[in-house]
Amino acid sequence: MCPISACSLGFAQQFDTESKVGGSARLRISGGMADDVLNSPTRRTYIESSIENVSIHEGSELISAIAGTLSHVGETSVTIQAGPFDYEVFVGDFTRRQLQPKLNEDVRLHTLDYIEGNTTGGRLTPRLVGFLTLPERQFFDLFCSVDGVGAKKALRAMVRPVRELAVLIEEQDTKALSTLPGIGAATSERIIAKLRRKMPRFALMVAGEELSEGGTTQSSPVIEETYEALVMLGHSETDARHLIDEAIASGRKFKDTESLLTAIYQKSK
Repeated sequence: MCPISACSLGFAQQFDTESKVGGSARLRISGGMADDVLNSPTRRTYIESSIENVSIHEGSELISAIAGTLSHVGETSVTIQAGPFDYEVFVGDFTRRQLQPKLNEDVRLHTLDYIEGNTTGGRLTPRLVGFLTLPERQFFDLFCSVDGVGAKKALRAMVRPVRELAVLIEEQDTKALSTLPGIGAATSERIIAKLRRKMPRFALMVAGEELSEGGTTQSSPVIEETYEALVMLGHSETDARHLIDEAIASGRKFKDTESLLTAIYQKSK
């Protein structure tokens, strides 16, 4: 879908050359494109449509990724210039810190879109949320599924790497979770109750998986299968994760579960 079609569909009631439109929080339309966008059939269709569901659904994003020049890094959002458009993309603090050194460089973010506001109030504002990797986006989507944790609260809480947050949830560390911005004791308990069983694959993320798209140091399925095998062999979840970390830290490449398990037990002798 072309950027104009994707971004002009809006859910907004008024448009001008600096318009709030669907898929991004704010979009500046350059030159003579404004009239084409504002008068497009797509825009009219969506304004006439009713809005019934404003929750996040992975895989149904209007814009699932965005690539362009990082032109601004703010406190809660960044601006990416892609062609004639400037996209405001909201990010967690950890992601913001990773992007700061990349100002004026080309970047690519995986995104989720959501609508801020309520259907009865008559003011709905489209937002884009950005992540450096797919696992981070998937974690955020799960985080938002917890009662009382919306997109804004989830973004505020993401001040640490996803792996660290997943470990806190998996280890049921309510004390540490409750220190995250916007997350109190009651919310941390709900997060653990709903997400603990879904955290192993995020807790096993290696550094390369969180910080770049250049590929991970190991295949994720190999790590996950090794983790499951270690737990079945009687290791605790924490011990299994530490054993895998030590083997990965050696820098060796493991093509399958058997080779990784062999390395783990050879190291522990």
